[in-house]
Amino acid sequence: MTEPVRIESTGATLPGDLTVPAGATGLVIFAHGSDSSRHSPRNQYVAGVLGRAGLATLLFDLLTTEEAADRRNVFDIPLLAGRLAAAHRWAADRHSDLRIGYFGASTGGAAALWTAGDPGSGANDVGAVVSRGGRVDLAGSRLAEVAAPTLLIVGELDTDVLELNRQSQRQMRCVNRLEVVAGATHLFSEPGTLERVAVLARDWFLRELAGH
Repeated sequence: MTEPVRIESTGATLPGDLTVPAGATGLVIFAHGSDSSRHSPRNQYVAGVLGRAGLATLLFDLLTTEEAADRRNVFDIPLLAGRLAAAHRWAADRHSDLRIGYFGASTGGAAALWTAGDPGSGANDVGAVVSRGGRVDLAGSRLAEVAAPTLLIVGELDTDVLELNRQSQRQMRCVNRLEVVAGATHLFSEPGTLERVAVLARDWFLRELAGH
């Protein structure tokens, strides 16, 4: 059962959708990319795969409708990271028994790693991070501070983002892995590619959050 929720953050009330399967073994917060929202069909698909594996999921809007209309906000990684940290604190209060991980897409990947690497975010206990086609380079110096095991997933044909991920990976000190999905472009719209993303993410979170 999916529960509509509202998350209070600095200057905004953000709508979200929380799904907690019976016997949940971890909770994954989704950080969507630019020009997207909690209704992203790609993130919803991945969330469904995680849910069937026993992982709780929280999809929420990082920006209000008014904020999203300003393109500067879409690429304001500290702002997005602050919103993600607020969602983490909210989720930790609601489900203190579940380890929390992040699934970030595009600019959401940068927000996820910025938050995980920010000692002042109040979200230092991030259990794992997965980035799908993430602009993780935008996390800058925070990359070296991330402690959570991190999986970077990039499409083989998304050449610019793939190179940025390779450069970013060299700055990371945490346990990390780069998975290149054959035949995939940035949105993983090619047959079977999003399914591959979901399986990789599921297995990473089950191992790092649930110890499977």
